[in-house]
Amino acid sequence: MKTTTQARIAPAAQAEQKQHSAERDRDTPVKAMPAYEQIKRYVLQRISEGAWKPGGLIPSETELVKEFGVARMTVSRALRELTAERVLTRVQGSGTFVAPQRYESTVLEIRNIADEIAARGHRHSARVLTLEPSDDADALEALGLANGPAFHSCIVHSEEGEPIQYEDRFVNPKVFPEYLQQDFSVETPNHYMVRLAPVQRAEFRIYAQKPDAHVRRHLMMDIGEPCLLLWRRTWVGENVATSVRLWHPASRFHLAGTV
Repeated sequence: MKTTTQARIAPAAQAEQKQHSAERDRDTPVKAMPAYEQIKRYVLQRISEGAWKPGGLIPSETELVKEFGVARMTVSRALRELTAERVLTRVQGSGTFVAPQRYESTVLEIRNIADEIAARGHRHSARVLTLEPSDDADALEALGLANGPAFHSCIVHSEEGEPIQYEDRFVNPKVFPEYLQQDFSVETPNHYMVRLAPVQRAEFRIYAQKPDAHVRRHLMMDIGEPCLLLWRRTWVGENVATSVRLWHPASRFHLAGTV
């Protein structure tokens, strides 16, 4: 009886295996690149060309199945992987959308935000909100100054017109005495200071934090949306040169680095 049962199961298993093999053959055409990878490249190309905009709805799985002539599971895999890679977002009952763009910065290397934006082939612009002396007690302590004033600047940096960084900076006037005379809509504070006196050392802290109403308004953020906040203090020689808080909308920015 046991032998008879195995004999009945074996042909069924073989048939199932052949069926799965046939399905795999249909899903993966005989090409150098698997079909799902071809679909991923197609989606990425449409996004990079600007044909599919951030936040825009892309063709449905059914439409992509017809266009590529592949099984639905192949299209599903491509879209699922692009979603995991944060290229797409999928909304139940609504469809699949191009994810909002996230701009990347580096943590361990001190770089000029304008250079980072230019490296992506985009246009940087800066709007100076504040450029004045300040007797802020916390700032003076951070800069190691017994007496004020320090210099204070607040600048909004934008990429292709979209604000991605609110820079709130205090500067040691002993290190940069002409800081207040600069036009920071043309040259960023980072570029100006590194040009005059390269940084010897720095310390960082990174927070996930909700901004106050002032920062939120200038970064054009929704109420309740969090920020990535990078606090950084740098030294020139034995003097603390600057202390800065860099606010970034978490939905449009992330920090990265390699060691």
